[in-house]
Amino acid sequence: MTYSIAQRLERYTAKRPHEVLIVTVEILGEADQIAIFKGFSSSLMRPTAKDPDVPVLPDDATIISIDRVASPYNPAAPRYIEQGLTWETIQPLLSEVGV
Repeated sequence: MTYSIAQRLERYTAKRPHEVLIVTVEILGEADQIAIFKGFSSSLMRPTAKDPDVPVLPDDATIISIDRVASPYNPAAPRYIEQGLTWETIQPLLSEVGV
């Protein structure tokens, strides 16, 4: 089974509940930041659909960077584990947890 980018990142956080991923993306030419925690995604900059089947992170989005933050996430004082990851550099972490 092949998972989308969003599904892989959500599955990663479900397996690592002590982490929050903050994903900076460009969607249709507009910037967005998406928080992914315990298997769920939510936009930090725009409304998130109530239907969980509507992807917050579409496959055609351009990932600018991914930050790993310790949970609980406090936007005023985030505790970074690692910053500035790319889709390519996060691959080993996804592989570690089997996603």
